[in-house]
Amino acid sequence: MIKIAVPNKGSLAETAAQMLAEAGYQGRREGSRELIVLDPRNEVEFFYLRPRDIATYVGSGALDVGITGRDLLLDSGSTATETAPLDFGGSTFRFARPVGSPLEIESLEGARVATSYPGLVGDFLKARGITTTLVTLDGAVESAVRLGVADAVADVVSTGSTLRAAGLEIFGPVILESTAVLISSGTEHPGAGTLLRRLQGVLVARQYVLMDYDVRVENLDEASALTPGIESPTISPLHDPEWVAVRSMVPRLDTNQVMDALYEVGARAILVSPIHAARI
Repeated sequence: MIKIAVPNKGSLAETAAQMLAEAGYQGRREGSRELIVLDPRNEVEFFYLRPRDIATYVGSGALDVGITGRDLLLDSGSTATETAPLDFGGSTFRFARPVGSPLEIESLEGARVATSYPGLVGDFLKARGITTTLVTLDGAVESAVRLGVADAVADVVSTGSTLRAAGLEIFGPVILESTAVLISSGTEHPGAGTLLRRLQGVLVARQYVLMDYDVRVENLDEASALTPGIESPTISPLHDPEWVAVRSMVPRLDTNQVMDALYEVGARAILVSPIHAARI
């Protein structure tokens, strides 16, 4: 039985639970606060933990795999390794300091930098030969400069509006582009491969749709170029020998543009269907 660590709260928890459900696993019921849930059908034992602790448990070997943020993995100092990105929970880490301050990263030498990710930020600065005093805070680091406990901050940035409201401006290189990731203890487990394939199947199902259409044989090459699929489109004969039916996977974001282009080359009966599960 494979032991899987799952975020029990925070921005990663809901999407991780939904992804696992779409992958065919049975986790804890909505609203439940169970910390350990068995899924005997899939031979899985789920452990619901603080996202920040997951890398530590997986790295120790106590749990086989887990879902957490890349930022939390790197900040933890854990020996757990990233297996695959999961395409949700994206965030960007940047430095910020009062407007009008020097904007070169080297200007942080000897400064106090407030952050909730001392391991991540410390490694970033050390790699560049910059020595600072890290002030570790548990959230709301943008207030640290105004309150006099730091000279600069390193934090998650989306639009930057929160930092600007605190009188700060972003500067220097990107510290990290983070996302949710599947991590492993490094010990091979048969269930880990199955989990990875299922989660990747969910990502494919979210990113693609199935497109069916009819097209004249004389226009098939032009239409197929618009819908090449993963390997090749499926071509089926119709009762009318001058027409064929085509089925192909198309990126979801391109759906309407591809339909418009197909119509222009003579395709008709263009239909789109969602994909609920996939193995590529």
